[in-house]
Parts: sequence; structure tokens; C-alpha cells
Amino acid sequence: MTITPATQKYAVLGHPISHSLSPRMQNAVFKALAMDAVYLAFDVPPEKLMQTLPVMAEMGFVGINLTVPLKEVAFRGLADLDEAARRLGSVNTVKITAGGLKGFSTDGEGFLRAIREAFDLSVKGLSLFLLGCGGAGRAVAFACAAAGAGRLMLADADGTRLAGLEADLRALGLKTDISAVGTEPQAWRRACREAELVVHATPMGMHIGEPAVLPPDAFHSGQRVYDLIYMFPETVLMRAAREAGARTSNGLGMLMHQGALSFSIWTGREAPVAVMRCALEEAVYGRKAEGRRQKAENKS
Repeated sequence: MTITPATQKYAVLGHPISHSLSPRMQNAVFKALAMDAVYLAFDVPPEKLMQTLPVMAEMGFVGINLTVPLKEVAFRGLADLDEAARRLGSVNTVKITAGGLKGFSTDGEGFLRAIREAFDLSVKGLSLFLLGCGGAGRAVAFACAAAGAGRLMLADADGTRLAGLEADLRALGLKTDISAVGTEPQAWRRACREAELVVHATPMGMHIGEPAVLPPDAFHSGQRVYDLIYMFPETVLMRAAREAGARTSNGLGMLMHQGALSFSIWTGREAPVAVMRCALEEAVYGRKAEGRRQKAENKS
């Protein structure tokens, strides 16, 4: 890759950021579409984010993604927000133009697309258990409520964050039955067993050797379990759920679909999802995905 002053610059910011596969995905798209562009990754602590974004704009960056723990910081710091970001209280995509910085959220729609793809499933009428009420969890909760979920049980180790999301969801006045399960693992276990779809949206399990936040007896046969963690083919939570007979998926599909939506916001072009998928699968599943990536690039 040759980078010149004319090269369009994009990036993902997080803290930490070494786990992110967004550069693999977006740079594969730039290559497939013969775009003079590059996508980088930077570790930015939360207290430095709102100083960093204007500097990146001055340096000529065009688009930025945000991951843990920066999404809510950006929501509080950016004045110009799209409807989804304003509703969710979370920003995962920033578009930089001559008029300034605008925040978007593509997480919610990215999640719904990923669930349809992974399980051939609509959340309408379903009973869901959501563990983790931070930036990504909020996006999942609002998307599911807006899509007509029948019941939404919320849990988080942070009681203040949990209560805030419950109140914000109730304020929507939708028909979904909203309840806060609480902050205790024993209550999580009971609620998990009652759900048809379980969504894990905490960072637990992102590092090798961490235990599953829920044990196998929290799950049951026929359940669908979606773990937003995406850097492993099977997370520790997925393994626990599989042992109980549940169908499972990691968060690779959500990463892909929210990234495709971000690409379209920045460029006005439809993202070649097949190229993104193959780049991500190659990173997570290894060499067996390489041939599919090459075929996808040739079709784009």
C-alpha cells in the first residue's frame, strides 16, 4: 500500500484497540474497490477523545469508528448527531466534513442484520435477555425494542447504568415488556434461562483465560445465544451455551454489518459485504477463508 498526501484517511479509536479487526475489514474493501484510502487504529483514552477528534479532522481524516469505551463519550461531546445516536446515547461512527463532525450509530441496525443472518430470526415478539448495558448493549436494546421484541430483560454489574437504560427504554412508550434483572449473577442465570434469545454485550471473555460470565446451566436447548465478542471463533460464553444445547454465534456479523453501514455513511457507496466477511473470517478462522476472500474481491 502506498500512502500519499491524496490518500483518504479513516480510523478506529478505542481503549484498548489492539483487538480490533475493523482495519482488516475496511482496508480489504479499499483494495477491492481500488480506492486510494487507508484505515488505521489508534488507542485513545476516554478523557482525550474530544481533544483528539478535532485534531484528526485538521489532519484530513474523513471518517472514524469508535469502540469501547468511547461511544458514550462521543455522544456527550458531539453537538451534531443523527437520530439513532441521539436516541441511543451512543456514537460508533463519525463523519468529518467541511461543516464539522457528525456522530452516527450503526450498531443497532448492524445487530438486527447479524441476527437475521446468524439464526434466520426476527426479534419481533421474542423474549430476550441482554447482559451488558454499555454503548453496544444500549444499541442492541433500543433496536430490539423498536423492532417489536416481546420481552427485554436487562442486566449489568453497574446498577446505575442498568437503571438508566431501563428508564430510557420505558420512556419510548413501546409495547415491549422492559425489566431490570439486577446486578447479581444468580439473577442473571434465572433470567437467561427464560429467554429465547440471549445477547452478551460485556467485555468479559475478550481476553484468553477469562471465565464465562454465565455457566452452562444458565442456558438450554433451542436457545439462540449471540456474543458481541468477535475475535475468537468460539468465545467462552458460546462454549458454555453450546454445551447446554443452544445455538450460538460470535459478534463477527454485527461488526461486519455496522462497518458496512459506516462505509456507506462516509462514502455514499454500498459496501461490498462479501469482501468484508471474507477478510474478517480469514482473521478469525484462518487460512481456510483466504480463497473465499479472493473470489469476493474478484466479484467486487
